[in-house]
Amino acid sequence: MPGAPKQVRPKGSSDYLEVMSKAVLQAGISWAVVEKKWPGIREAFSDFDPLAVASIDGKRMTKLAQDPRVIRNRRKLEAIVGNARQMIDLEEQHGSFKKYLRSHGGFEATVADLRKRFKFLGETGCYFFLYVVGEPVPEYHAWSDSRGKRPVHP
Repeated sequence: MPGAPKQVRPKGSSDYLEVMSKAVLQAGISWAVVEKKWPGIREAFSDFDPLAVASIDGKRMTKLAQDPRVIRNRRKLEAIVGNARQMIDLEEQHGSFKKYLRSHGGFEATVADLRKRFKFLGETGCYFFLYVVGEPVPEYHAWSDSRGKRPVHP
C-alpha cells in the first residue's frame, strides 16, 4: 500500500475499534487532519474501550459532537458508537473479533460482511482496516486497479 499506514498487532477489541474508527473518520476527510486530531479523539473515546464507547448515550453524544478535540460529524460519531456495539456482539458470538474476521473464508467475503454490519466502512475503509490490523489483503495496486480506483495516499 503506497504511503502505507503502520500496521498494529491488535491485543484486544479496543485496538480493532480504534483502527476501524480511524477508517470511519478518514472517509472523505484529509488523513492529515484526522492524524493531527487523533490524540484528542482517542481521549474523547476513552481509548476506544468498546464497552465505554458502546455506552455513549444521547446526552453524551451531543457533548461529543461539540467537542473541538474530535471530528464533529455527528453521523460518523454515532457510527463509531454503533460499531462498538456491533463489535461487542460479534465477539460474543465468535469468541473474539479476530475469529469473526477469519470466519468468512477470504478477503472479499470479509469486506462484504464488514460493509453490511458496520457503518461508514466502504471498500477503501475496509481495506485500510484489514491491512492495519494485519489481516490478509490483496496487493494494493492490484486491488485498486481491479476497482478502477486511484491509489490513496495517507
